[in-house]
Amino acid sequence: MLVLTTLPDRAGAEALARELLESRLAACVQIGATLQSLYHWRGEIETAQETPLAVKTRGELYTRVEEAIRSRHPYELPEIVAVPITDGLSAYLDWIVAETTPATA
Repeated sequence: MLVLTTLPDRAGAEALARELLESRLAACVQIGATLQSLYHWRGEIETAQETPLAVKTRGELYTRVEEAIRSRHPYELPEIVAVPITDGLSAYLDWIVAETTPATA
């Protein structure tokens, strides 16, 4: 699964990425270049500079990934969109599973 979100600054994006990786909720988090978002909010058209993140994870971890994003996110209504991965290089998909599965003691 690919989970997409944005944060208002790069430092927050990097902190969230590290948190997701350290807790094994993501195998990889890509942090994109700052972009300008235009959107409707409470009857107005708003603009904001945002840093996009693409989180590679397993579908069964989505709820925990969403909770982690929401707990760190400063927005009242953050973008959190999950996109299922329907196909891909099997070795890469296996790597995502391996890296998001906690090691057993």
